[in-house]
Amino acid sequence: MARRKKGRKVHGWLILDKSYDVGSTEAVSRMRWFAEAQKAGHAGTLDPLATGILPIAFGEATKTVPFVQEGLKTYRFTARWGLRTSTDDREGEVTEESAKRPSREEIEAVLPRFEGEIEQVPPQFSAVLVDGERAYDLARDGEKVELKPRIVDIEELRLVEQPDEDHAVFEAVVGKGTYVRALVRDIAEALGTVAHVSALRRTRVGPFGEEQAVTMEEVTGQPDELRLTPEHRDHERFDGFLVPVGEALADYPKEKVAGFEADRLRSGQGIVLIPPRAKALRAGEAGELDVVLAEDDQGEVALCRLDGLTLQPTKVFVH
Repeated sequence: MARRKKGRKVHGWLILDKSYDVGSTEAVSRMRWFAEAQKAGHAGTLDPLATGILPIAFGEATKTVPFVQEGLKTYRFTARWGLRTSTDDREGEVTEESAKRPSREEIEAVLPRFEGEIEQVPPQFSAVLVDGERAYDLARDGEKVELKPRIVDIEELRLVEQPDEDHAVFEAVVGKGTYVRALVRDIAEALGTVAHVSALRRTRVGPFGEEQAVTMEEVTGQPDELRLTPEHRDHERFDGFLVPVGEALADYPKEKVAGFEADRLRSGQGIVLIPPRAKALRAGEAGELDVVLAEDDQGEVALCRLDGLTLQPTKVFVH
């Protein structure tokens, strides 16, 4: 007999505006505890010293996490010129100094070098695996490892402002696997100086942005510094902040299905679409469609693949 999972069946996305000095895993644990949810996960780690968008998936929304992780991310960050640190952010020890302070013209002249597909070496303090161990664990033990460069995609990069000669604020839209700390390190090197990230905020992850985000304090109705007890839990309040599962796939094709079609998809069977439906779904794209969200009047039914005229389920949603 299968063991019954503890907790509530909670389904949907919580778009958390993570506060400073809280780790991603800790944030997910807190929200899962508050909601008494059976299952939760997040779409993209955010450093404890960073703030901003941390999308947390509950229940059936965890099936859509990979699609959010593959989406573009937008960051607003501040470079502190003249000081290199061991971690490439303000948490580390200063390892090098430079008197060079770049002008706006100099900065804007080098930025095009860092747009598009570029090679980037991850920071020493990163989650990259080296012989089965995390690079940041090796770095904390004093080991210096040679991390291999990887190709990352930087869609947009712009200088926002220069509050003073020591600081410059940037905004970047980047693909999966891009390290902002490495980006600042490399921009500084191109400018003949050194730098580290002194502030970092993520303002968008895939389809989720700041306009949907809520803080822990807003979710719980209690100050962050208060130690929460089970008496503070408010399921109705929490559920009111959830975003529907399907919003994670806002950029993917959707197909409205009838009740009998939904039943077939939920049972793992494909449905055959008439040619006009299939053509409209493809919207000009030829061949197979790898990701289609099938929906009925109640919500998400299944993630599907359209092969010819057949809509075949690959993941089924159970609410």
